[in-house]
Parts: sequence; structure tokens; C-alpha cells
Amino acid sequence: MKTRFLLAALAMSAATLAHAQTPIKFALDWRFEGPAAPFFVALDKGYYKAEGLDVTIDTGNGSTEAINRAASGAYQFVFGDINTLVRFRDNPTNKKLKVVTMIYNAPPFAIVSLKKSGISKPKDLEGKVLGAPAADGAYAQWPAFVKKNGIDTSKVKIENVGFPVREPMLVEGKVDAITAFSFSSYMNLRGRGIAQDEINVMLMRNLGLELYGNGLIVDSEYAAKNAKIVQGFVRATIKGFMDTIADPKASMPGLVKRNNILNDGQEFVRLKMALDQNVLTPEVLANGFGGVDAKRLTRSIDQIGEGFKFTNKPKADDIFDAAYLPPKAERMIKQ
Repeated sequence: MKTRFLLAALAMSAATLAHAQTPIKFALDWRFEGPAAPFFVALDKGYYKAEGLDVTIDTGNGSTEAINRAASGAYQFVFGDINTLVRFRDNPTNKKLKVVTMIYNAPPFAIVSLKKSGISKPKDLEGKVLGAPAADGAYAQWPAFVKKNGIDTSKVKIENVGFPVREPMLVEGKVDAITAFSFSSYMNLRGRGIAQDEINVMLMRNLGLELYGNGLIVDSEYAAKNAKIVQGFVRATIKGFMDTIADPKASMPGLVKRNNILNDGQEFVRLKMALDQNVLTPEVLANGFGGVDAKRLTRSIDQIGEGFKFTNKPKADDIFDAAYLPPKAERMIKQ
């Protein structure tokens, strides 16, 4: 009798726990590719579930769309570009979205070319054709990039190209260089048979731009009303990244099962590029994962203003909120 009562109690407890799971919709900035693996680690290891969250992860189509999804309320969390958010927040009537966890401490914004084009430094772009999707996060930084590097824009022809044809046009010689996320374009070119030593990647962060990259974005009003949910989502996501940093290879099966056309070897390289170039910067290794340096963020907003006319320029506190991060000790990278 006691055993039956205990089993019934356990079943009721499990049912109550399942019922208590809060549905959460989370949108990425792009497809299910290597850099998205840490989010699936957090999902598959039950880190979100342990926080009482039933998380659904959807693909995206660029940071502008990600931010629009968060602003519409259709998604509670999105993975998007902080620089796009700065421009979005310039309009005081827009939703007060904020980054609550910085993922890409250094953005993957890059100018990518093939060695045959003769482009090895920014000034070499003069006299060339640059292929740039209008909605590309890297292209949005072009005005600040040219100012910092003294490029005469009258000597650079900009051609608006679609994301799917960007690398093919570069390979075919229809454009001399493209704006892109470094790890995406590099791997797309490698997948087209271009040798590693034929690809030149100029990272904007190494050429004068102090910008941050992608982070977890949430509506600040939603966060204020649902602090435990936001804290739990952030904590679980960070755990997924910590596990991925410790063992990147182990993150591949969870990614590939959601996109079985992927080449796991290529996606592992893409993930490693994102971790090494964009996540594990000296700033992160010194200060922990997920936060920002307020002074650097302020300078980055100033740089955005070199190519964007602010009418209601946001401050660093309008853009980033550290209140939902775990203690620093839990965010330090183990080396």
C-alpha cells in the first residue's frame, strides 16, 4: 500500500514538474551550423529544462530579422548583433530590447577575398568591386571601417548581392571581395573547393573597430517581469557554451541530428573559428564569459555613429544589462 502511494506521489510530482515547464521560443541569427552547437548542448543536456524552461530553437535569417522577432513578442529570446540593436534603439518608440549576455566578444565581421584579387590590406579595396548583401551585419560596419582605414569610397564599387550567391560570385570573379561573417564565408569557400591559402580574411576587429558582436537579446520589460526565466535561460546557455569550449567535438552530434546535410568536419572547423576568434578573446579570458566592458561598448556606439546618423543616441546602459548574469566565478573560462 505504501509502495503504491509512493509511486502515485512520484508520478504526480513528475506531472507537476512537466506542467511547470515554461514554453520559450528562441531564434538564432542564422542556420543550424557549427556556431549554433552550444545552444543545442544546453538543450540536449537538459540545462534549460533544469531551469523550468521548455525551449524551442528556430533558425534565423540575419540579425535584423532576429531583432524584429524579439520586438514583435513572437520570441522571448534571440541571438543577434548588438550593433544592429544600437541602431534599432536609436528610435525611442521601438521596444526597449537589451543584450543580457555577450556571446561574440569580438564580432566576426570581415572582408573576404581570394589571393588572386591582390587584396591584402584595406586600401587594396580601392579600384575593386565589393559584393555586400544589404542586410549583412558586416556591411553595416563599412562606413566605420573605411573611415578608420582611410579608404576612398569613391574608388570602391559596391554591388548589392544576395546571401546565397555571395561566395559563388567571389569564386566566379564577378566581385573582388565580399563582406561576411568570417567563419561562414571561409567555410563556404572551402566547401567550394577553394584552398585555405587562397582565402584572405580581413577581420574588422583587427583593423580598428572596437565593436562587440552577437549576444542574447530580450525585451527589457519582459525581463523585468520574468527575471527568474531570464536568469535561468542565461545560466543554461552559459553552461552549454562552457561544455562546448571544454569539448567542441562532443557538440557536433546534437547539431548534425538537426541538420543532417551538414558535414560535421566542416562544421567543427566553423565552430572552432567562432570560439577561437569571437568568443575566447583576451577580454573574456581575463574577465569571464558573458559580460562587456562599458567603456569599450561606449566607444563602439561612437564608432557606429560614424556611419549612422543618431537622433536619440543610446548609452551603454540602454544596450546591455548585466543583471541577469551568474556571478563572475561561474563565468570564468577554465584553462
